[in-house]
Amino acid sequence: MIGEIKINDVVKIFGDRDEEKVTALNGVNFTVPAGSFVSLIGPSGCGKTTLLRCIAGLEKVSSGSIEVDGQVITEPGDDRGFAFQQANLFPWLTIRDNISFGLKARKIYKDKKDSVDEFIELTGLKGFENAYPHQISGGMNQRASLARALVGHPKILLLDEPLGALDAFTRMNMQDEILRIKKEHNMTMCMVTHDVDEAVYLSDYVVVMSARPARVEKIIRIDLSHPRARKQDVFLKYRTQILEILDFAGQLKEVEYTI
Repeated sequence: MIGEIKINDVVKIFGDRDEEKVTALNGVNFTVPAGSFVSLIGPSGCGKTTLLRCIAGLEKVSSGSIEVDGQVITEPGDDRGFAFQQANLFPWLTIRDNISFGLKARKIYKDKKDSVDEFIELTGLKGFENAYPHQISGGMNQRASLARALVGHPKILLLDEPLGALDAFTRMNMQDEILRIKKEHNMTMCMVTHDVDEAVYLSDYVVVMSARPARVEKIIRIDLSHPRARKQDVFLKYRTQILEILDFAGQLKEVEYTI
């Protein structure tokens, strides 16, 4: 099986000699097993997205290393797909053209053309492929964003809160869609989320991170089969455990929300 990610004592510092330096990641160590679903959760601004971008090769680590299947990551690669928090579709392109944009930019569209139809079908967009983003719902736009990330058949899918802007019911439906895609393609998925229930519902492992500079507080294995019931006792126990680590359980305190 392919798609193992190893984060080895990663430090990320922003700023240079003329700027105030900010340490975003401070000695982060963990492994994402091949074929697993791992969620990164922690306080807002702690460095979760920075770590995801380092895995994608969009940011360079200051020290330490990140490996995919034993190869050190130094730049973006087609073995890693990235789904952003916002769909970020081109409004002047149809859904089909948005999904196939990366393939055309890499000049491999002719070889991968069948994949476009495959992921239009897989993400439930058949019948809407010739629509423009403003003509379909936010949930459908997020489906298109996922299809765009998946169309090159990456072995790893990185998700940066891709469901955060959706309403509750659409969000739950999209969670099930993500699980279905993962099962059908047996890929590794790593997701940033602020939603504890979402992390427990989707994940094989939840990596709880500290406030900035981020380090790993605890890695929790979610030993539940799918489909999962959000009201079952063991689900709620995992939820409470994560909240206690985040120091939010059992008390009222001011929380900073990002909308």
